[in-house]
Amino acid sequence: MIRTLAAALLTVLALTAPARAEVPAPGAAAPAFTLPDQTGTARRLAEWRGKWVVLYFYPKDDTPGCTTEACSFRDDISLLRTLGAQVVGISVDDTLSHKAFAEKHQLPFPLLSDATAEVARQYGALSDWVVVKMAKRYTFLIDPAGRIAKVYLAVDAARHSKEVAADLKALQAKTAAR
Repeated sequence: MIRTLAAALLTVLALTAPARAEVPAPGAAAPAFTLPDQTGTARRLAEWRGKWVVLYFYPKDDTPGCTTEACSFRDDISLLRTLGAQVVGISVDDTLSHKAFAEKHQLPFPLLSDATAEVARQYGALSDWVVVKMAKRYTFLIDPAGRIAKVYLAVDAARHSKEVAADLKALQAKTAAR
């Protein structure tokens, strides 16, 4: 009886869950968006056209892994900026949570609030359990033309910013050699 009820519940959840988007592949246009940052300012992906963008999705402000990842990007921000990259974090937390997180850890880059989880869904970076939605820890390296250059689906929060910087250098060298 319990197995039957559990199976029925899973079926209902599967049928009522919104469609999940696929993760954009390298070479595809990065899905456009407009979201508020931690100050409430509307930010558009298009405002960073002409720069490399490190667009990282993370589950929740001020949790251990998310703090480690954000602080690693903070600590490597000079290197990333030297490489012409803009770091942008996105989670489904609200702008007040982002503001407190950014201030507490002195994060020098925008944290965008995807309160409806629509942008995370467009990037295939949404964990949706019907009553709880969280962004997955995915990162997209977007080239200056607005195309996905690299996708990171298995992120080690402590080493990720260095990995992104190394890949960015390699991609830039490859582009320069053409």
